[in-house]
Amino acid sequence: MNLTHELMPTNLSGQAAVVTGAASGIGRAISIALAAAGADILLHTRIRREALVQVAEELEQFDTKTELVVGDLADHDEREALVTQAWNWRAIDIWVNNAGADVLTGEAAAGTFDDKLAQLQQVDVNATIDLSRSVGARMKASGAGVICNIGWDQAESGMAGDGGEMFAATKGAIAAFSRSLAKSLAPQVRVNCLAPGWIRTAWGEQASDTWQQRAMSESLLGRWGTPADVARACRFLVSPESAFITGQVIKVNGGSHVS
Repeated sequence: MNLTHELMPTNLSGQAAVVTGAASGIGRAISIALAAAGADILLHTRIRREALVQVAEELEQFDTKTELVVGDLADHDEREALVTQAWNWRAIDIWVNNAGADVLTGEAAAGTFDDKLAQLQQVDVNATIDLSRSVGARMKASGAGVICNIGWDQAESGMAGDGGEMFAATKGAIAAFSRSLAKSLAPQVRVNCLAPGWIRTAWGEQASDTWQQRAMSESLLGRWGTPADVARACRFLVSPESAFITGQVIKVNGGSHVS
């Protein structure tokens, strides 16, 4: 066994990755992390094309190829169109289902519980399932591939309140689905789920002092997580370094006092 070769740093050169919801936050950070490791990236957004162009410009420093796709993943036909466009670009090695409905900021924040739950079900759950199954079938047929889905660390333990209830229901579904899909697609395709905790994205930046203190106090490391923290974990899970890891839900939350 050549351990020197097996323990070389992450290198994704020659591989192609798709990152949904890549215009900002965690999706942007994941795209940068994968491109920095050498992967070509197909960047997806629902409507924020200008922001997506800016991300593509950031990736130019890594001398990797990029492709931009705009599509509403709440629509089944647009999900399938994204998969088709991706494989028309080139065969995909890595697929990251990061896109999720934003029900915490903007106009959506004023919606009812039922409205928010319906949005999360369509985008977070249904799109993740449809895309993973479609992408997974193509990868399995080709003999290799990696899928990384995004869940939530407190889906397992639960959190009180409307937000806790709706996110536990939807993100918990993603985690359970990922475990099952890993069994369906093994051994050719690996499937894992990242479960971020308190990550300072758009909502975190404008959260009240109460939420700021809660986020820091619930982490054993005493701080908010960053999109880069999640991106590094994702890069590991889709790389050859995690070749013996599949069907897992990995928490990225700095440790947690919540049980």
